[in-house]
Amino acid sequence: MDHLEIYVSNLKTSYAFYSWLLPQLGFEAYQNWAAGFSFRKKDFYLVFVQTQAKYLANGYNRCNVGLNHLAFSVSSRAKVDFFKKQLEQQQVTLLYPERYPYAGGKDHYACFFEDPDRIKLEIVARRKD
Repeated sequence: MDHLEIYVSNLKTSYAFYSWLLPQLGFEAYQNWAAGFSFRKKDFYLVFVQTQAKYLANGYNRCNVGLNHLAFSVSSRAKVDFFKKQLEQQQVTLLYPERYPYAGGKDHYACFFEDPDRIKLEIVARRKD
C-alpha cells in the first residue's frame, strides 16, 4: 500500500492526536499544508485532510459502508500495555475495556480506541509464529 487518506472534522484536533500517536509507532512527519498533513513510515504514508464544511454534517460512523478501523502492529504485548496506559493518561476513549487485551479474541492481544472523529484504531502485538 502506498498511502491512505482520511478526512477529519477538525484538522487542529486531529493533528494534536496523531502527532502524539504516530511517532511512537515509527512514523515521521512528512507533509504539512493549510488543509492537511501526513506522516510516513518507510514507503507508506497516512494523509489527513480537513473535511469541507458542506460535508461535516454527515459525520463518520464505522458501522456504515467504508472503513471500519486501522490497526497498527507493535513488537510486543508490553508495548500494547504501554500504549493503553498512555491512551488512558491522554483520556482517549478506549473501546471494549472490559475485554482488554483480548477483545479481538483469545489469541489477539490488542488495545482498541477512538481518534477525535471516533475512527476506531487498534494497537496489536504481532503474533510470533
